[in-house]
Amino acid sequence: MTGTGICTGRVAAVTGAGRGLGRAHALALAAEGAQVVVNDLGVAPDGAGSSAGPAQQVADEIRARGGRAVAHTGDITTTDGAASLVATALDAFGRLDTLVNNAGFLRDRMLVNLDEDDWDAVIRVHLKGHFLPLRHAAAHWRAEAKAGRRPDARIINTSSGAGLLGSVGQGNYSAAKAGIIGLTLVAAAELARYGVQINALAPAARTRMTEQTFAGTMAAPAEGEFDAMAPENVSPLVVWLSSADSAGVTGRVFEAEAGRITVMEGWRPGPTADRKSRWTPAEAGEAARELLAAAGTPQPVYGAR
Repeated sequence: MTGTGICTGRVAAVTGAGRGLGRAHALALAAEGAQVVVNDLGVAPDGAGSSAGPAQQVADEIRARGGRAVAHTGDITTTDGAASLVATALDAFGRLDTLVNNAGFLRDRMLVNLDEDDWDAVIRVHLKGHFLPLRHAAAHWRAEAKAGRRPDARIINTSSGAGLLGSVGQGNYSAAKAGIIGLTLVAAAELARYGVQINALAPAARTRMTEQTFAGTMAAPAEGEFDAMAPENVSPLVVWLSSADSAGVTGRVFEAEAGRITVMEGWRPGPTADRKSRWTPAEAGEAARELLAAAGTPQPVYGAR
């Protein structure tokens, strides 16, 4: 493996690491010296089926390049699967320093056609699939801190522009990705005392989930041109956030695409009116109109440009 060694000595677990962004993150972490637990259930783009192949292939690829990796094919949307992810890191490498929550799939529908099963499945894999690994990793790190072995731990959660702005045809996915941001902020506040930093990333890259939904944007470039949508463009920020070098950075949301990194700034109070007594509906409406006129124009929803 080649790199600067920014993650030498650290152990990272990456969910959904058999393909796309997760695979790129796992390879990049290993190239920088991390020992990697490669988690992937091996499902189809809509979450159907399972296969041990993708996780094992990435682990084999890391080892072929001189790194250290093990495959984990447990379902991280279950308590047992999430617990075994942490246990696998401890059994294989003796520690866990970084958790990259990345697993996900799509079941896109317009809201009037979105059935309960498609809602539940996407919320489960994205939101519950972030919570359970985070919860089990955090329990391990808390125990370490209480035993006098304060960790220098990191969690990187994966949100999306759809979670920040909404995305037409992706009500389930957008809600889950917005929820991940809320989870990140709470976890960052709660776990700081145990030496754990948590940040979220909203990446844009070519994956199985995006290459059809946004086919025009995600198309591969002509030979010799910069591949702006390659998932490998996102991984350097993930590696840095996973490393000890990112000390002091927590509770933040980043957007990463091509050669661009943006610190996202979330909900903040804007124009305000306070009459110090109850409004009538007409008065409230008049005040709201005045406040909206003074406020900035919201960014367009994805898919509605």
